[in-house]
Order: sequence, then structure tokens, then C-alpha cells
Amino acid sequence: MIQSDIISKANDAALAKLKADYDALGEHLDWRGIDITRIKEKVAQYGVAVPSWGVGTGGTRFARFPGAGEPRNIFDKLDDCGVIHQLTCAAPSVSLHIPWDTQPASDLNSKAEEIGLRFDAMNSNTFQDQPDQEHSYKFGSLAHVDAATRQQAVDHNIACIELGAQIGSKALTIWVGDGSNFPGQANFTKQFERYLDAAKQVYGALPNDWTLLTEHKMYEPAFYSTVVQDWGTNLLIAQQLGDKAKCLVDLGHHAPNVNIEMIVARLIQFGKLGGFHFNDSKYGDDDLDTGSIDPYRLFLVFSELVEAEANPDFNPMHMLDQSHNVTDPIESLMVSATEVQRAYAQALLVDRTALVGFQEDNDALMATTTLKHGFRTDVEPVLAMARLENGGAIDPVAVYRASGYRAQVAAERPAVSGAGGGIV
Repeated sequence: MIQSDIISKANDAALAKLKADYDALGEHLDWRGIDITRIKEKVAQYGVAVPSWGVGTGGTRFARFPGAGEPRNIFDKLDDCGVIHQLTCAAPSVSLHIPWDTQPASDLNSKAEEIGLRFDAMNSNTFQDQPDQEHSYKFGSLAHVDAATRQQAVDHNIACIELGAQIGSKALTIWVGDGSNFPGQANFTKQFERYLDAAKQVYGALPNDWTLLTEHKMYEPAFYSTVVQDWGTNLLIAQQLGDKAKCLVDLGHHAPNVNIEMIVARLIQFGKLGGFHFNDSKYGDDDLDTGSIDPYRLFLVFSELVEAEANPDFNPMHMLDQSHNVTDPIESLMVSATEVQRAYAQALLVDRTALVGFQEDNDALMATTTLKHGFRTDVEPVLAMARLENGGAIDPVAVYRASGYRAQVAAERPAVSGAGGGIV
């Protein structure tokens, strides 16, 4: 973790400017009838989960270029996640990926308590063969034609639930790479029936207070057809399984130009929006840093979420899901956690009463201008003040770099070979 005096020294140097900026923004928002303190308090309470795999350097299908101080195991990953939350106060939980992160529950709980984090949704892995497994997932997992392979995938998901229940998790996220790469390779209907049958077995093992999150993705590694290829199929799955099944929306898992915020609105309307994997994309499932390509789309998604906040039962899970190939993963995740908070704060600034009025008057220009008024407001002073009051850093990246944390862990953790591509 970062020494507290390093954070305090940096905050002291930046405090005067922050107070001036915060007061100026407060005056501006007051003129708009908005209480800056209320916005700051809501932002301070907001948190997004960090993916355990995100603190390692990602890769492409062709190569991976590991950085210095790559985490060796889940405990190193948790240390890195602890730094992210310590500086941003925006990432209080970690989402584990099994079997990558499998360790005794007692050890995981002890480490999480040590660094002040909790565990978010569990993630199962049936898209990659492990050294000790009997059946291969080369041609699928939950939808495989072979019953024994499907059972192996079901058993793995149930094991994820059992471990998660011991560490305080309340959800299981399932993403499968099942599909086909050639026309005629698979029978679409039978394949989906097999998936549903297997998913129902997993669903039946859920504790009463858990949620099953199913994730859709239009392609990769199956490039001709994918079993859970879009939000429509995902919604069908959630409806078939039951009340504890909901849809997870990954911002990169859609065709270019798809209206993701409308998908979010539809799933909210019918009570099936379960959570998010936040990232950004230019061409497909790029897994780029959140808000790095299209921050306005991220804001529009949060505009739908803020509108739904009036429902006390609405509580979707929020998690980052990114691959960092040319940046320090800790820095990217800190910036992304802040960008998610920024979109939330901007959405809170939208004059909902005025927006409804313009919508009902069919005043398209003023309706979209009302949204943009929230988006164009620089809310950085609110975010920074919330971090400061929560004990974090006014400028997380600057403090992280000044701390020398990366050089420290690089000296402790052996260098990792870059021979090979793909998954962290």
C-alpha cells in the first residue's frame, strides 16, 4: 500500500486549488438549483469493482508484452487492487476469476480484510482448458454436444458458487465462448437447448440471496455464431431461468453503433438488468480504458441508470473489465474508476424535470441540450473532493507515480516471459 504521508503531502500541495475550483463549481451549480454537497455525497458512496485479472498486462491473439512487477498470484493481485482503492476510494471490491484465483476461502478473506476490500461477483472460466481437467472446451462448454463436458462445466460453475459463498460474494457471472466458426458446424436450436439445460442446473445451485449474471457477446472466439450473441438472447435466458437470473451488459460486446443505452433502458424496464462490465471500444470488443473513446456514451448509459435510481430495488452490479497492453494496469484502472464516477456525477446534474417537459413537448433540440448541459459540466472538483474526504488522493495517478510502487513490486516479483499471446 502507499504510505499515508506521501498521499498527505501531495494533497496538501493541491488543496488550495481544489478548494477554489470546488467553491467556483458550487456557485455555478447553485445558480442551476443543484446542491454540490448532495452530488459529492452520492459520488463518495459510489464504487465500481475491479477485475482481479485486470491488474496484469493483457495481450492480443498474437503477443503479450508483460510489464514490470506482474502479479504472481491472487494475493499480489489483491495488493494492486488495494492500491487502486486506497488512492481513488472508488473501487472497494474485487471480482475473482476461477480457477485463476482459486485459493482457500480463509486465505482470501484474510487478505481482503488486510487491505480493506470485499469480493464482488465470481467469474467462471469454461472458455479455456486447465491442466487438470478431463474434457476440453475447444468445441464448447455449457452447450457442448458431449454430456460429460457439459457436466464438467456445470460442476465448475457450482464450485465457483461454493467458494463465493465463503468469501461474501453474492453473484456468479457466466460468459461462454460456445458457438461455431463455420456454417453448418452446429445446430443453432439444439445448441441453445443444451446451454439452457446446463444453465438451469447452475441456477438451481444458487443460494437464495444470489444473482446469476449471464453475459452476451456477439463474437470471439466463435466467429460465425455465438450461443449468447446479443441482449435479446440474454434476456430470453434470464426469463427462462427465473427471478435470480439477470443480464450483464459489457459495453464492448455489441456491434459498432448499437444503441447500448437503449438496451440498458429495456432491461431496466423489465427488471432484468443485473450489472455491467465497463470498458470502451473503437471497433469491437477492444477492452480499452473506460471513457477513453466515447465518454458521451458512458454518460448516456448512466443517464438511464440515474433515472432508475428512484426504484429502491434497483441495484445493478458495476465492474470494470479491461485489458491493458501499453499502460500500467494500476494507472489505467484508477483512471477508469474515476471516469465511471465522472459519468455518474454528470448524469446526476441533468435537470430531469426539464428533460421530461421537453420530451413531452416533442422539443428534440432542448431535450438533447438538457442532457449535454450535464455532460459538459466539469465535475472534476466534485470527484477530487470526494476522494479527499474519503481519505484518498486528489490526483491518484500523480501520487502513485511519486510513491514508486511499481518499482518496488518489480523488485519483489520475478519478471514474466512475454512468449505467448492472449489471456492474462
